[in-house]
Amino acid sequence: MINTNKGSWKRRYDRILKIIQRQFSEHVQTPFMIKVWTGKSYLFGKGDPGFTISINDRSGLSATSQFDELKICEAYMAESLDFDGNMLHVLKLRDSLSDAHPFNYLWRRLMPFIIGGVATNRKAIASHYEFDNDFYLSFMDKSRCYSHALFKSDKEPLETAMKRKLDFAIESCNIKPGDRVLDVGGGWGTFTEHAGLKGINVTSLTIAKNSEKYIGDLIKRKKLPCRVINTDFFEHRVEEPYDAIVILGVIEHLPDYRGVLKQFQRLLKPGGRVYLDASAYRKKHDHPSFVARYIFPGDHSSLCLHDFLREVAKSRMDVVEVYNDRRSYYLTSKKWVENLEANRDEIVKRWGEMLYRRFRLYLWGVVNGFHNMTLDAYRVVLEFPE
Repeated sequence: MINTNKGSWKRRYDRILKIIQRQFSEHVQTPFMIKVWTGKSYLFGKGDPGFTISINDRSGLSATSQFDELKICEAYMAESLDFDGNMLHVLKLRDSLSDAHPFNYLWRRLMPFIIGGVATNRKAIASHYEFDNDFYLSFMDKSRCYSHALFKSDKEPLETAMKRKLDFAIESCNIKPGDRVLDVGGGWGTFTEHAGLKGINVTSLTIAKNSEKYIGDLIKRKKLPCRVINTDFFEHRVEEPYDAIVILGVIEHLPDYRGVLKQFQRLLKPGGRVYLDASAYRKKHDHPSFVARYIFPGDHSSLCLHDFLREVAKSRMDVVEVYNDRRSYYLTSKKWVENLEANRDEIVKRWGEMLYRRFRLYLWGVVNGFHNMTLDAYRVVLEFPE
């Protein structure tokens, strides 16, 4: 129980702030200010502050004093903390924080074995993608593509870079009008529309109800030679195999690489190709506890390229091309979070402050990961030999 004696609380408060000052002072790269709800301010480093952390109540102070990344993120979402200024500078303080939550990690790894891989996927996808479509469309570009674009220059529009990536997917798989293509994780119908307008017969798989309805309505409205099916990738079966498979930012939800490659071989014609793109870590399942709990729960894992290629080497699939797209994903995620911040008032009005703050943390964390090279991104093209 908190001691309400003012003198006792003031002494405790001063001790906590001194601890915070000592801990953060070791990692000051940019001068910053901490403001406390009592009116006191503390400057860290020398010079004008590049950002400000506002501790709005005792919960915010408690979270900050524990130097636990997850608890600080939760305090920010609850409005007990505020971050103002350059978020890339704020995120440099992560070096001062711990993020050790072994029981959370263990549960994520056990879920597929306890409730099944398909059930785990459905639960995880629902928790992330079943928000109102308009929420996601508030920060994406007109292509509605929830994976990275392919930039030729830093200044070109996101929509232009997205179209280049979609065209690359078609060209790299030698897809022609009339070909049958499987789009795994259809999202908001980005590839289905882009390819369907070229006369390509796309089957779009999704396990999100909002996505199924959105893509179905899109197919009818645009009169596309396509269809959408609500089924898990691992459960999908066809009598006639596909000419190609396209996976835009979805392999992160399919960390069973051996199972994925076996399914490719079941679903592809001999000579057929697979295009996939993804964010990536050097170690599998190496993502922050905040992301695992509030963004992508379940068995989600950014691509681990060397693990994936090791399994490819054991399969009948051939590697055709691999591209490093870190810069392109950095630019993509930076444009997304800038759009999110620009639309803050409308987002908060329609979906609440907490959802806005959740995705602001997430997207700036992604930008930071690509900026400091702890996150990677790749395009990969595979072929099923004849």
